[in-house]
Amino acid sequence: MNKYFTTIAVFSAILVGCGADKQPGHSYMPDMTYSQAYETYASTSDLTKEGVFYNRRPVPGTVARGEDAEYMFTLAHDSAGYAQSAQLKSPLDSAGTAIDMKEAERLYLVNCGICHGAKLDGNGPLFKGGDGPFTAAPKNFMAADMKAMAPGTMFYSVTYGKGQMGSYASQISPKQRWEIIAFIKSKQGGGAPAAAPGAAKTDSAAAKTVTKVDAKATAKK
Repeated sequence: MNKYFTTIAVFSAILVGCGADKQPGHSYMPDMTYSQAYETYASTSDLTKEGVFYNRRPVPGTVARGEDAEYMFTLAHDSAGYAQSAQLKSPLDSAGTAIDMKEAERLYLVNCGICHGAKLDGNGPLFKGGDGPFTAAPKNFMAADMKAMAPGTMFYSVTYGKGQMGSYASQISPKQRWEIIAFIKSKQGGGAPAAAPGAAKTDSAAAKTVTKVDAKATAKK
């Protein structure tokens, strides 16, 4: 009989515990159960009402605190902006800033070398002569078209991305982008214009004349 009443009492207690209330009576560690910190990507509507905004683009034409106005880039990401980029001049040139080519080379190898190669020949580890993960060869900076490309156009491409290459604006600061471009141009021969054909012929003729004079002088001896 006692066992019968005990069984009924246990089941009654269980049934009483199965109420509609979803809130537990006690929380063992309330600070962990109910976090006081803001959760990632939680709603910011309350902050917006107070005039506090996150994940918004800077106001056009403004310079963020801590950034240099001389490196401000305002060209639009469209065909017109790409065409205008050829006229863009490096602030490092206008300011007469000395460029640390060792640091510029390091930045190139870290950010660009994996695709374009340590020799700037477009044969980086990701292409590897066609044996790498990339089936299409990256741009060869030593090719004629890349030597002719204006530094401003290179800056535009690094900032916004071009073709298969994505934007590097979040990884490389504007100053570092210009330093990398200066390094590339230095390896390309500084972008110096080719000698005029007439001048080349004159130099060649002068060299032949000097050779003949030296030969006659040697024969007389």
